[in-house]
Amino acid sequence: MATAKTLKVTQIKSVIGTKESHRACIRGLGLRRLNQTVEVEDTPAVRGMINKVYYLVKWEA
Repeated sequence: MATAKTLKVTQIKSVIGTKESHRACIRGLGLRRLNQTVEVEDTPAVRGMINKVYYLVKWEA
């Protein structure tokens, strides 16, 4: 079995003042605080969440 591809996602902006659905995406990605980095699986669902909150995060393959 091949290992799944992952993305490194870092929260670079606060969620204060953002829409509730955008906050939910940040939590869904596993991010809790500013400048925290998590590794998430590279799936279409995760890509969609990153696209929705593109202005709050940075990512790299």
